[in-house]
Amino acid sequence: MKHTPIFHIIASLCFFMGVCTGLDAASNGLPYEFTYGGKVYRGYEGVIDGKLKVSVVRASHAEFNQSEYTVWFENVGEAPTKVLENVYALKTTFKGASPVLRGCLGDHINYYSQYCTDLLKEDVTFTSTEGRATHIVFPYFDLVHGDAGTRIALGWAGTWEAKFSSKGKVTTVCAQTNLGLKGVLMPGEKIRTGLVVMMDYASRDENVSVNKWRAWFMKYNLPKANAQGEDIKPFCTTCFAGDTGLPNTDGSISETYYTWPRTLAFLEHENYLPDFRWFDAGWYSDPAGNSVPFDGNWWATTGSWEIDPAKWPGDTFRKSNEACHALGVKVLAWFEPERVTDVENLWKNYGYKPEWGIQTPHCITSNIGDPECLAWTLERITRMLGMHDVDLYSEDNKSDPAAAWQILDARDEEKYGLPRAGINENKCIQGHYALWDGIIEFCRKNGKCTFLDSCASGGGRNDIESLRRSIPFMRSDFDRTTVPMRFQQSAGFNKWVPFHGSSTKETQEQLEDTPFTPDLYVTRASLLPVWNSGGEFSHNVNLNMDEYRRNRGIWKANNHLLTKDFYELSQWHGREDTSLWTVFAYNDPEIEEGILLGFRQETCEQASYTVKLPFVDPAKTYTVTDDDGIRNFTATGKELSEGVTMTLAEPRSSLLWHIKVAR
Repeated sequence: MKHTPIFHIIASLCFFMGVCTGLDAASNGLPYEFTYGGKVYRGYEGVIDGKLKVSVVRASHAEFNQSEYTVWFENVGEAPTKVLENVYALKTTFKGASPVLRGCLGDHINYYSQYCTDLLKEDVTFTSTEGRATHIVFPYFDLVHGDAGTRIALGWAGTWEAKFSSKGKVTTVCAQTNLGLKGVLMPGEKIRTGLVVMMDYASRDENVSVNKWRAWFMKYNLPKANAQGEDIKPFCTTCFAGDTGLPNTDGSISETYYTWPRTLAFLEHENYLPDFRWFDAGWYSDPAGNSVPFDGNWWATTGSWEIDPAKWPGDTFRKSNEACHALGVKVLAWFEPERVTDVENLWKNYGYKPEWGIQTPHCITSNIGDPECLAWTLERITRMLGMHDVDLYSEDNKSDPAAAWQILDARDEEKYGLPRAGINENKCIQGHYALWDGIIEFCRKNGKCTFLDSCASGGGRNDIESLRRSIPFMRSDFDRTTVPMRFQQSAGFNKWVPFHGSSTKETQEQLEDTPFTPDLYVTRASLLPVWNSGGEFSHNVNLNMDEYRRNRGIWKANNHLLTKDFYELSQWHGREDTSLWTVFAYNDPEIEEGILLGFRQETCEQASYTVKLPFVDPAKTYTVTDDDGIRNFTATGKELSEGVTMTLAEPRSSLLWHIKVAR
């Protein structure tokens, strides 16, 4: 699979603000730009030539110096518009000396690796062309300029590009969503830019930037838990598929009507019931009605979203969920609606129209930009959720949809004889957001969870607008591996997305099982708001449930801090380098309580490491309590801010200190 270069430096890139030949009194001063009929319009809002209506949806939160907008284009005339092209969701300049761009890359081949670029030395371009917005690069940027900075995020689940260049004390930012858009709108047709979110902060200190953003995100961007508008609290999940005693190559393909009672009874007996039971891929039959074999390929069987009657006869799937509910456990189920298989049988058995399935070299993409296809997909999903009493919708996307959008554009151009590049991406992204909104509305009306689990081969769909509807229960498929990988991902991802989860065990391969109970080192490295655990609970006689309970108990004792301020207190290093310390801290400034997590990595020869705590008040006194009981002490905030030394006798060891204001 070919990928667009993800972080290329352009030595001589120079961007200038376009001459706005169409600018008039309808300009609203917002920093977007587009070309229509060959004329450039900047910040225009109104109707052009009686056809193209341009409108803006705005919001702001003054307490965080945060603002946002989305631009909409609609054909309100009776004939096709002129060509709309060169649409910049954001095109503006920022003033200030010594400009620096900070952030992280995306998932997949980059694992949220961090970067920090001096923009006076090099210009930067990030490009995402394949249709999963955060799969390779990450549309979140921290631009430092002068004695201040601006955080920028693009909310678009499809293609995008962002370019940063500086000359002297002026930095130019040009960002496009829906790359390659160059087409006419038909009467009644409506498209949009991605959401643009910006937040100003008054410092060059990254901690100030990170924690202002995290506080805003938790208050205004995180979805709500239910129809009553309650906040989402940290939660734990468990998949029963590892405890069936049957072959299970991936997902939940070995789960059946007779496997779950043993697991549920065991977890109840051992006081290890989760908040959510997780049904992964494989609970459905294929479009022809066949079961996914226990050792089979669930990837090639999606599309029907019909319970497999061989594995789950009658109402046994619902009965298993009702049994969970009786013990206070909610249920989530996995779907992948944008990719289908066996279109002929989907048509024969479920009414799926063949023209909705777009064949590309790698898969068949379902055209949810078509209102009929969207309605069919929404009905299939909500029907399953309601019929089987599922509480939460979990979505994956294991393919790149951009090739299908281009095929649809070509069909349009042949049909209309007019340019249509990019129009179908826009329709499909709108359709995807609408699908999620429809599922959430169904859940709201039926007493279910009003947020979703977002996945796309791991972390491929975590743009800021998607995260207004969803949470990444697993921020990456690759985070199902080693602790060094987990450190690398936490260091980058935590600075942008406060609420998410990872695996809580350590293996070398993603789907590898382990008979070992995670130790304290793995457990402390896995402390995130979502705690995911699994295993051969009732089948592994050597499993130490006391240690499992201990591990989750550590998470429960500290999870109230994991959505608060976050600090990376050690030098950033990638997963390949295990010779250094990794140190993170979380702190709640309202209750003046925090934790310090120190890790002496596997090949680290340095027994001690000193950090300066940036969140303490120099005028106050603090108690420091060691979770291992080795070192408890009292110190002034001044002493802690000037440097506190941690010592661990052995490599691959950790500490967890609780830091509170002395009362």
